Amino acid sequence: MCGVLAIFSREPVAQYLHDGLVLLQHRGQDAAGIFTYDQGKIYRRKANGLVRDVFRQEHLENLKGNVGIAHVRYPTAGTSADGEAQPFYVNSPYGITLAHNGNLVNSEQLIKELFNQDRRHINTGSDSEILLNILAHELLGRKSLMPDSVDVFAAVRRLHHRVRGSYAAVALITGFGLLAFRDPNAIRPLVFGIRETATGKEYMVASESVALSVAGFELVRDIEPGEAIFIDQQGQFYNQQCSDSPAYHSCIFEYVYFARPDSKIDKVFVHQARMRMGASLAKKIKKQWPNHQTDVVIPVPDTSRTAALELAVQLGVRYREGFIKNRYIGRTFIMPWQQERQKSVRQKLNPLEIEFKDKNVMIVDDSIVRGTTSKEIVQMARDAGAKKVYLISASPPVCYPNVYGIDMPVPEELIAHGRTQDEICKLIGADQLIYQDLDSLIHSVKYYNPRLREFDCSIFNGHYVVRPGTDYLNLLEQKRCDQSKERDVDTLDLRSVM
Repeated sequence: MCGVLAIFSREPVAQYLHDGLVLLQHRGQDAAGIFTYDQGKIYRRKANGLVRDVFRQEHLENLKGNVGIAHVRYPTAGTSADGEAQPFYVNSPYGITLAHNGNLVNSEQLIKELFNQDRRHINTGSDSEILLNILAHELLGRKSLMPDSVDVFAAVRRLHHRVRGSYAAVALITGFGLLAFRDPNAIRPLVFGIRETATGKEYMVASESVALSVAGFELVRDIEPGEAIFIDQQGQFYNQQCSDSPAYHSCIFEYVYFARPDSKIDKVFVHQARMRMGASLAKKIKKQWPNHQTDVVIPVPDTSRTAALELAVQLGVRYREGFIKNRYIGRTFIMPWQQERQKSVRQKLNPLEIEFKDKNVMIVDDSIVRGTTSKEIVQMARDAGAKKVYLISASPPVCYPNVYGIDMPVPEELIAHGRTQDEICKLIGADQLIYQDLDSLIHSVKYYNPRLREFDCSIFNGHYVVRPGTDYLNLLEQKRCDQSKERDVDTLDLRSVM
């Protein structure tokens, strides 16, 4: 999972891109980068680390130009080397730089095609470099010295034919304009907004709408499945549907965990969707466990707060903040190593004893993935004096790996894979465990946008909208297992492509 930004403005964009990345920091903590364009030159700054660490004022001053793209990275496999930081750049044709959120399920096939047919070499383990080279090759095939929107959209259409998986991408074509496009299933979010100025219209593209509003851009809409938009150097806006069979299959885990509650994705306010998750959980508890005798509902900050509050209201139980969060520890879910995640739980959260002591406590979390965090949280509640600890998950059991840009581990590392609910409850150490039903979760989101008939729920039901091959799943397992991630070496990725 990553965050992408692009801006066409009438004034320097570096500060806006930086501020937008700060607002998207929750989508990636591994690396950050900004590329801008001015008078025939590309200016760049990217490195591993948080946005605040990568960019200083002198860096922003050196990022000249009124057009630019930016990225925050969350590694889904392998290495966290500096060479993986985005955006990526390729000099032919024209000079193109690209930032991407998602995963390609036919990446190994594409690497071979690029080498054997297109005569292009991929030097990193990032799908984004593959996507960039596919786009570059298809633009080169148009044989245009001065590409316009027709050439750009034709290249994206060809890209859709070759690429399988999830991709929400922004690209800067040197001297010609900004491009943004979304995969035909719209698995990853991408929105654009507009700002009216005295000198003309300005445009901004972002993974989440919150980045637009803070920069003073008004949200226009989401980029449609398979759609591409192009803003040329004069600020002319073009858009076109570039897929033969577009359909919404948005990733439902965006609404559960990844997106900020103040964002709007595919016309659904994340905050409202999470409120309905809490309400549906309360309905389930009332039906299946009417005599729960809960004294207090406590959320695991921050993502589960909205659902927990609505759950408490619907049950008529007191809501309390029982865990104090250390703001200087990042999101443990997106930390790349299991040892780091486990160590960070107690550094990140500290229980307020007065809210737990001698009480039956209902703890609400957004999800239970590996079970590491949940087990630590239950034990912290007991150590703080709780009589009973009930764990409530705002999402269903996570049983299958994610192949579309979320670092869900291999099945054997998922606590719900191959286990019953009672077995999970015992492993975590809770007195009671309740999961959200998948149908209820889906209804909680699509209630606000009837166009969202189907979602990517593969981590819950194993149904992949874009089916990965067995070879890809095996390769993913090798890359994503915690043992593999401990080998964090910065090397050239010289894979066999013959």
